[in-house]
Amino acid sequence: MNDPSEPPPPYRKYRAAPRFLRRDPPPGTSLADLAGGGRGPGGRPPSPPGADPGPGRRLPRPRLPRDVTGGRVLRWALTAIVGWVALSLVVFLISAQIHQQSVDADLGGAGFPLTSANTILVLGSDERPKDSKEPGAQSSGSRSDSILLMRVGGGASARLSIPRDTIVDIPGHGRDKINAAYAYGGAELAVQTIEQFLGLRINHVIEVNFENFPPLIDAMGGVTYRGGCVVSRINGGFRNGGYTLRLRAGKTHIDGKQALALARTRKNLCNPNESDLSRARRQQKLLSAMKRRMLSPGAFVRLPLIAWTTPKALRSDMSGPTLLGVFGALVTSSSPRPRVLKPSGTAATPGGGVGLTVSQAEVRSEVKRFLRG
Repeated sequence: MNDPSEPPPPYRKYRAAPRFLRRDPPPGTSLADLAGGGRGPGGRPPSPPGADPGPGRRLPRPRLPRDVTGGRVLRWALTAIVGWVALSLVVFLISAQIHQQSVDADLGGAGFPLTSANTILVLGSDERPKDSKEPGAQSSGSRSDSILLMRVGGGASARLSIPRDTIVDIPGHGRDKINAAYAYGGAELAVQTIEQFLGLRINHVIEVNFENFPPLIDAMGGVTYRGGCVVSRINGGFRNGGYTLRLRAGKTHIDGKQALALARTRKNLCNPNESDLSRARRQQKLLSAMKRRMLSPGAFVRLPLIAWTTPKALRSDMSGPTLLGVFGALVTSSSPRPRVLKPSGTAATPGGGVGLTVSQAEVRSEVKRFLRG
């Protein structure tokens, strides 16, 4: 028995370190080694990392921290992707609120574009920047250089271009080329004219002008266009202050200025027999190229920049969320074949010009195909 007159033996109180500060002892370390103040097996000091452990001993295999696993890395990656997309959506909505210009037109809604089929009229205005030296830069009556109908949303996917020289009845102005409707009364009269001509209801309208289209393509990092050879001189080419475009047949990566020149090309020196119908098909191919680019890894890296630039390039009757629904429907839908109203002949306009005529049978057939989309 212990002598009650002797003092109790001293003892120490130990506190466990937090889990994330603990370090597992190297293999082969005994309790005696741990009690020896961190000395290695047999009372020897531990070897420094990477040193020769001596005969008969192996270096411990490097291991990842216990908290880093394949599942966690995947979750972190997914979280980063979702956050990047969410940031881009917020940037798009902010940019739409700041930069987007509204279009006044009598339009009928058809539900949210991502889930319901909508008919969208896209007008490419030939309005030039005010400081441009191109002909028409100071003109107040710009015409619609391209007229494209898109059917998107709810699984629908169809496109139909109308040649700009098609002769139609313009409400309040009589017979004239269809692109003159925009010059007479802007998007509102263009919508009325096209609805009357085709016998369908347009739900929304988007205007794209020359000044803001190239920055949008450049924000995407350019697009890859697939088509035939194109050589054109816009407004006389480089020698006369315009722009010269040269594209070889096949796939070509183009920037914003090249994309704009391609969309505007009417006279292709590679194929002088081409008509305005060829240009309409090229414009639809360019739209498909933009869609492919949006689904590429390169565009994902640039997503916030694209989101900021897109509303600046457009004028529309739609709010930011509705416009976002249209782009979502475009990206998630299939790419339809280019369709263009086929003229049946030519006719003179009251102003002395010559335009294209389209039969009612052609109109009914293409509209039926378009709505079936």
